[in-house]
Amino acid sequence: MKAIVVSRFGDESVLEYKDAPVPEPGDHEVRVRLYAVGVNPVETYIRAGQYANKPSLPYTPGNDGAGVVDKTGPGVTKAAVGDRVFIAAAVAKRNTGTYAEMAVCDEDAVQTLPDGVSFREGAGLGTPGLAAAYSLFTRARAIPGDTVLVHGATGGVGTLSVQLARRAGMRVFGTAGDADGKKLVKDIGAHRVFNRKEDGYTDRIMEATGGAGVDVILEMMANANLVKDLAMLAHNGRVVVIGNKGSVELNPRDIMSKEAAVLGMIVNRMPRRAFVATMAILSAGLESGMKVIVNQTLPLKEASHAHALIASNRAPGKVILETDS
Repeated sequence: MKAIVVSRFGDESVLEYKDAPVPEPGDHEVRVRLYAVGVNPVETYIRAGQYANKPSLPYTPGNDGAGVVDKTGPGVTKAAVGDRVFIAAAVAKRNTGTYAEMAVCDEDAVQTLPDGVSFREGAGLGTPGLAAAYSLFTRARAIPGDTVLVHGATGGVGTLSVQLARRAGMRVFGTAGDADGKKLVKDIGAHRVFNRKEDGYTDRIMEATGGAGVDVILEMMANANLVKDLAMLAHNGRVVVIGNKGSVELNPRDIMSKEAAVLGMIVNRMPRRAFVATMAILSAGLESGMKVIVNQTLPLKEASHAHALIASNRAPGKVILETDS
């Protein structure tokens, strides 16, 4: 099969398109013939050698994808050969990720892909969807009626967070960086959308809550926004840090005075029970019409270009790779 193989850590040029062995599924594992692959920021950090838990070399990157179950290992009960599925946060036990024509993963990491959902959309759901649902429901413990601010609502995690919160009966605010982004976030279900580049946007968010503040903030860029987030929280409010690119200086009294909580999350450290529950949430979301916003699709052999696009952080939605299978 064809796959992307990384033999040394470095820039996008280390992503080589070459022949690789077809992986075999073990106990409670499935093999999926992939037609589309999701590209995530974390994969660029790992490739560059900037991630704490680096894989041994060589390895095939990738956590997410969509395709058809090709083979099952002993003990598998949740999938059958021929099933259309999406893969979320694949467990690459043998350094065989999803940037390939075939991938092996734990059966818990695959979920049925509804017939009306394309492989491209399914490939863009996995890691961003897990991050969105885990942050919202498990970490923040958001409930119907809560006011939720998705701070950075145009990206893969943000667009799914908006839709999940709206479907759960929450009042949903989002931020975007331009008029097109605002329209996108509004179209997918946010009640109010604010331009984070405009002076005074946090004041307008507070005005929209009647001065009470927001109950939950899902934060994609904590180093830039966390201090502002704490000022916008309601009493007993919660901020979940999903993304961050640097350090931040804050006054702990901003947390103390509101009896607030700042919570972290990492998808690959989700407890198994939470992982299984979150996969069910994502499947239900797809069945009820939740959209995965795909920005650009490239051939698998252009993975280096995809990583460059992710690093530029300019476009909303997901970058997807397609195989020749």
